[in-house]
Amino acid sequence: MTTARLPLFPLNAVLFPGLVLPLNVFEERYRAMMRELLTIDDPEPRRFAVVAIRDGREVAPTAPGMPDQTALPEKGPAAGFGADPVQAFHRVGCIADAASIRERANGSFEVMATGTTRVKLLSVDASGPFLVAEVEEIPEERGEDAGTLSEGVLRAFRNYQKRLAGARERSLTTSELPDDPSVVSYLVAAAAVLDTPSKQRLLQAPDTATRLREELALLRAETAVLRHLPSLPAVDLTQGPTNPN
Repeated sequence: MTTARLPLFPLNAVLFPGLVLPLNVFEERYRAMMRELLTIDDPEPRRFAVVAIRDGREVAPTAPGMPDQTALPEKGPAAGFGADPVQAFHRVGCIADAASIRERANGSFEVMATGTTRVKLLSVDASGPFLVAEVEEIPEERGEDAGTLSEGVLRAFRNYQKRLAGARERSLTTSELPDDPSVVSYLVAAAAVLDTPSKQRLLQAPDTATRLREELALLRAETAVLRHLPSLPAVDLTQGPTNPN
């Protein structure tokens, strides 16, 4: 297996391969990370690892908080993640490749990255200005009947989208949807309105076919629930909010 040491960016969200990740970076530990990534010259990729937070804060406190008003704010790369940061994170994440990193006048950064490869989190080093992780790449296995499952998931996803968004939302056309089963599995995992633990289970599925089977069951269950709910506001299933650090 291929291992690497990469800057670590924990989020209260799950990143999937192939999905775009916009970031609004304002906290010093992550600003230091972006400054380090900017030292990498093109055409070398500016890579960092993204993991979902299991227990902790995405943004460290910056002022005394409740219930202890005298408590000092946490500082340092592991602030908000406890004495052993690796325990605060899910162990399967995704490498992100920063296509653009733009520094603003106030020192914060606007970052646009794309998920590339799943990784297993092996260890976390908090000795520097930002967290650094040792990660191991996870190969994407196709699994049995992935092609057939992909077709079923796409049909179920269209029905789910229509139920969720209603007539006001533009439906995805066939030409806009991918053919590759692994791409389908990640697109649907990212677009479905699911909680972080559910998305994390999909990310760490052992192969594409297993992920598609789980998505098919989830989509059918969610669509059945939506069928009995009153009309819902339109939701854009292809765009996500910018993540704060």
